[in-house]
Amino acid sequence: MVHGKTTLLNCISTIDKVTSGNIFINGKNITKLKGNDLNRFRREELGFIFQDFNLLDTLTAYENIALALTIQRVKPKEIDNRVKDIAKKLGIFEILKKYPYQVSGGQKQRIASARAIITNPKLVLADEPTGALDSKSARQLLENFEFLNQKVEATILMVTHDAFTASYASRILFIKDGKIFNELVKGNSSRKEFFEKIIEVQTLLGGDLNNVI
Repeated sequence: MVHGKTTLLNCISTIDKVTSGNIFINGKNITKLKGNDLNRFRREELGFIFQDFNLLDTLTAYENIALALTIQRVKPKEIDNRVKDIAKKLGIFEILKKYPYQVSGGQKQRIASARAIITNPKLVLADEPTGALDSKSARQLLENFEFLNQKVEATILMVTHDAFTASYASRILFIKDGKIFNELVKGNSSRKEFFEKIIEVQTLLGGDLNNVI
């Protein structure tokens, strides 16, 4: 039984084990994975973007982004090419030599985003990714997510309580009491129209937007 959005993310990321049922990602039943297969799934097929960034303070932006590829034993030249490529796409190429304490919150979030997708994961999990950001940085991050989804073809599963943040998604699932309460698909709607639809569902939920995916 899934009681909330973070619990669901934890189950999908294999941090928590489900008590019943199965989870399939790209046709693979991840609830059956064990040992090296489980480690490989986490390392190669998942990306994580945390609310508090979880960057390593002793590493530069470049080193933070490259870390996952280093663990995968990718050749240094390929690591260099991939880090610089994604940094250019996310607008952080100029700060690659800086440490986390030397850059802004929005730049930290973009470094974290680059780190999450550098391995070309099939699924990127984002738990309240805009929660610690000001409105400008939040908008930049959400626009980066759109870029990652449309241009890099990364699938992003984001949980949020914020209607504005949710309006950047193409599909929304509303969870209430552990079950899917409603679903919205953006389709050809503008973001403003989609936002208004989200508010309508929020009203049906009694103003509660605490469990939105």
